[in-house]
Amino acid sequence: MSNAALTDAACQEAVDLLATHNSITNAAHALGISRSTFGSRVHEARRRGFKSTIPPRLVVRGQSILRNEAGEEVARWDKTGLEGREAADVAQLPDPKKIVKLSTLYDQSGKVTQQWVSEKPEDALREALWLECAAKIAADVKRAAPVKAPKGKSHADLLAVYPVGDHHTGMMAWPAETGGEAYDLKIAEQILRDAALRLIGVCPPCDQALIAFLGDFLHYDSYDTVTPAHKNLLDADGRYPKMIEVGVRMIRHTVAAALERHKHVTLIFEPGNHDPSSAAFMTILLACLYENEPRVTVDKAPRHYHYYEFGKVLLGTHHGDKAKPAMLPGIMAHDMPEAWGRTSHRLWMTGHVHHESRKEYAGCKVETFGVLAPADAYSAHAGYRSEQSMKAIVFHREHGEVERHTVNPSMFEVAA
Repeated sequence: MSNAALTDAACQEAVDLLATHNSITNAAHALGISRSTFGSRVHEARRRGFKSTIPPRLVVRGQSILRNEAGEEVARWDKTGLEGREAADVAQLPDPKKIVKLSTLYDQSGKVTQQWVSEKPEDALREALWLECAAKIAADVKRAAPVKAPKGKSHADLLAVYPVGDHHTGMMAWPAETGGEAYDLKIAEQILRDAALRLIGVCPPCDQALIAFLGDFLHYDSYDTVTPAHKNLLDADGRYPKMIEVGVRMIRHTVAAALERHKHVTLIFEPGNHDPSSAAFMTILLACLYENEPRVTVDKAPRHYHYYEFGKVLLGTHHGDKAKPAMLPGIMAHDMPEAWGRTSHRLWMTGHVHHESRKEYAGCKVETFGVLAPADAYSAHAGYRSEQSMKAIVFHREHGEVERHTVNPSMFEVAA
């Protein structure tokens, strides 16, 4: 029977059976039909506005007993509540994610007693439109010409990793207001160029290199200079197209310098809370740009968690705004179970907080990296005073981390 042909009696029966058995699976079994068929009937009944005539079942949630000095019971209170539903019968997070937040309350037996769903279908549509736009624009991008591999000795057992913390290209910092250093598009480009050249120059010539942009590479995400989620006003320099132009030029310069030192370069571009849509655009753009360059690989996976395996080393990258550090080892083990089993040196690289931290969990370390950019007005007024820096880490495929180098902006000022 199709849903359109369902009688009112059948609709009422469906919602009543669900209330009686408190589970789509059990109700379908009692009716002698499949779970999917019964679930479809319930959906149709609810769409038509049918509600159950069966009173809700109450279950005991707990008891409180008052006793006197002799230990005798004087009074008793029973705490009751509505019986929960099976987890399979409530809303689950779909993909693509129109539901942006899902909060679920379980009882002692693991049944769902309450659930709150926040849905924003416009976010999924906005992301889809951005990806479509990016694909069309990137189709006309002039591909980078292949670069000859560097000559001389290169270490096949070493991997050079260049984590780029939140660079906030397009941010404006006024020293009179912040009490720190000035920052604009020109400074952002020069400071990353200097840092990348210095770090690439001091690292050994490894066969493999990983450049990981850890999110918030761009300061804002559209012509509106606000944060995408909460619409907080940002101190911005330039216009959106100009920011994109400078950002792409910085990445191209960094990759070109790495290709002169390493035989193969992998790029990961994490989305941040300042540039989630632009990060999708930039990833597609970079993949097209280096399409004819066999020595460059761009990880195009549109995810918030990326991985790189090198011998017994497993690296994860994430901006740091979606999951707390303590959650990341479990996420890595779940997402990459086979790679987890093959490796023994595991590290998460994150940004977001603009300061350095490193903590070791069971089987995995989680590290947040500092930034080259100074504090803007918001950060300065909030009392944030993190040191500006950028690092390069060298890993051995068997022994894990074997070298680490650090640069800070004051080094370049002295050299100048």
